[in-house]
Amino acid sequence: MLGLKKLDFYIIRKFLGTYFYSILLLTVIIIIFDISEKIDDFIEKDAPLKAIVFDYYLNFIPYFVNMFSSLFTFIAVVYFTSRMASNTEIVAMLNAGISFWRILVPYLVSAIFLTVLSFALMNYVIPYTNRDLRAFEKRYIKNPFKSNEMNLHLQLEPGTYIYVENFNSIGNIGYRFSLEKFDSTGLKLKLKADMITWDSIQSRWHMTNYLTRKIQSNGETVYQGTETDTVMKFTPADFKVDIEDAKIMTYTQLNKFIEQEKMRGSTLTGQFNLEKYKRLTFPFANIVLTFIGVALSSRKVRGGIGMHLGMGIAIAFTFILLLQISSVFAIFGNLPASIALWIPNFLYSIVAIILLKLAPK
Repeated sequence: MLGLKKLDFYIIRKFLGTYFYSILLLTVIIIIFDISEKIDDFIEKDAPLKAIVFDYYLNFIPYFVNMFSSLFTFIAVVYFTSRMASNTEIVAMLNAGISFWRILVPYLVSAIFLTVLSFALMNYVIPYTNRDLRAFEKRYIKNPFKSNEMNLHLQLEPGTYIYVENFNSIGNIGYRFSLEKFDSTGLKLKLKADMITWDSIQSRWHMTNYLTRKIQSNGETVYQGTETDTVMKFTPADFKVDIEDAKIMTYTQLNKFIEQEKMRGSTLTGQFNLEKYKRLTFPFANIVLTFIGVALSSRKVRGGIGMHLGMGIAIAFTFILLLQISSVFAIFGNLPASIALWIPNFLYSIVAIILLKLAPK
């Protein structure tokens, strides 16, 4: 197993033990605060205890754990490495002929494990837990979602466009609807209706006060009526697209959705791309921050663990700040998300290399 020895397993056990203990402790504290904040909603909506525990908090934990994963990876490394340095364990390893680079191996193994765990959680576990979490919140917590969308433009497929002036997502009713189809020669079909209503049983649209224009080479034909049912290539879900929807999609679903939204000309494509690359770059922060943590805390200094933890937390928060800044550049600047979101990892990798070279050998 990668040639790991007893010392390696000792460090891995310390690393992962400290990490999971810290996460568990903070999770309990956060849940206590969350209960105190939402207990009125639970009582008002008569939420069953079983639903609160299994549908809400059990699904809340993976999201919370992953959100603070890199921060607690860093704190765990700094804490237990500082303790080893204070107890002169690192000096004893170096004096025994073990190189500093060899000591880094169990740290790397642990960091890779946490990186893979974070990637799996973000892309294939949390999307499913978020669906159950959202369903619970919609039913038992005051609903934060908008009920009306205004001035919606969508491209259903190349050459086919729809517009809805106002769409009510509670009743699935659209007002002042129009659909236009074009080919290489120009407009071929225009459909207008004062109101469209989704029939969820028949999976079709009911149109009120509609008018259809078909343009052909020999002229145009106009149809007009008060009521009709029709099948069209969109559903109410297409009008309810929100950046929060990305949180309930797996990585594969998100990729497919981004391609679909690009074709439809959605204004949210950039934000969905941002979510996609966050899922790729965020887990790797565990490796980068692990090496910075080891380099910072492997030397015995005056102030001990407190000094190392203070420096470590400051560096971790500057990393998080840089991640937020790069996200802003990806959305509002001209920098692609595929580049912008790798910048924090790249810059802090340079910091890690410099600090590792200065670490005790």
